[in-house]
Amino acid sequence: MSAQQPAPRPAVKASGTQLFGFRTRLYLTWVGLFVLFAAFFLSFDLKFSIIVEKFPYLAGFKLGPNGFLQGAALTLFLCLCSIVVSVALGFAAALARLSSSAVLLGIASFYTSFFRGTPLLIQILLIYLGLPQLGVVPGAISAGIIALSLNYGAYLSEIFRAGILGVAPGQRQAAMALGLGPAQIFWHVTLPQAMRTIIPPSANQFISMLKDSSLISVMGVWEVMFLAQSYGRSSYRYLEMLTTAAVIYWVLSILLELVQAKLERHFGKGYQQ
Repeated sequence: MSAQQPAPRPAVKASGTQLFGFRTRLYLTWVGLFVLFAAFFLSFDLKFSIIVEKFPYLAGFKLGPNGFLQGAALTLFLCLCSIVVSVALGFAAALARLSSSAVLLGIASFYTSFFRGTPLLIQILLIYLGLPQLGVVPGAISAGIIALSLNYGAYLSEIFRAGILGVAPGQRQAAMALGLGPAQIFWHVTLPQAMRTIIPPSANQFISMLKDSSLISVMGVWEVMFLAQSYGRSSYRYLEMLTTAAVIYWVLSILLELVQAKLERHFGKGYQQ
């Protein structure tokens, strides 16, 4: 006698959260929060004619009175230059921290201690006002790039050092067994694996740099924050200009987040399940 087959179970009705896919729910959450966010700012009774009039200047669509970049275009220029220099400084300081030389270790540790232990605004003013005492007179933009690079290079050095140390020693030992030299091991084995750990916190630092570049406005650089303050002061409509500046910084940050996501996918290919 054959065993009795169990009766089929009735279909379970999908719950409300299962009506849409994960990405759809994610986008709907963003849309809902954005609507609330926009409603909050619209409650300020903003004068949109001023925003429309000044937005091309804040966004950097027009050149400044001196024929150079201004607004968001200048902010991006400052950040891109500072990113390149800070990565080089951070990389050099990280290698110095990992070296067996007491002198290099002392220089790197002193550098990271000072620039991580003092406010960025003080560093900007020390460079802008202090270097002329030594006979070097940097422009405001140059001083801002130097200050941002030195400050964030100190933070990046610790990120790079942690990423390099996070690679298992067995990886280097296996590469040595294959006959690779120290330079080949570092560039082709250690660094590619370390990048997976390095990219997320480094991108976070670059986004912070984007926002901290607003401190350069104290030197009269015509970046986003300086223009927002100037136009707000002249029109007595601070909220309009500050809100516009906030949106511009947010959009620029989202662009950096997209670059971060692309880099994470690239260096994480070997770890995908």
